[in-house]
Amino acid sequence: MDKRPEGKITLAQAFRFAFCGMGRCVSSQRNMRIHIGAAVLVVIAGLVCGISPAEWCTVVLCIGMVCALECVNTAVEATVDLVTEEFHPLAKVAKDCAAGAVLIAALASVVVGLLVFVPAIARMCGL
Repeated sequence: MDKRPEGKITLAQAFRFAFCGMGRCVSSQRNMRIHIGAAVLVVIAGLVCGISPAEWCTVVLCIGMVCALECVNTAVEATVDLVTEEFHPLAKVAKDCAAGAVLIAALASVVVGLLVFVPAIARMCGL
């Protein structure tokens, strides 16, 4: 376990802690690995399809939003598990709502992907 230093932390330490949190999320959460795999495929598709800079901005924001919310979901789940090992209806609400936030972002990202890539693929095919 990474012990936090007493008092104020440096900017470098803050970044190190943030990267450790991202790494923990990737190593412990299957869904985060799925999101990253999907993101890699989307980036490859964007390069192949030659999407515009504005489309890249939208795609990158969607990728960031989904991954960030997966980290928040992981933090909520860990915090709830830290507080109670027993079933509690409010613990379920917290976990379900955090997971729901990820799902909303992922579904919105799918819609964005369709709006970006269907026309791009149609252009590539000369349609």
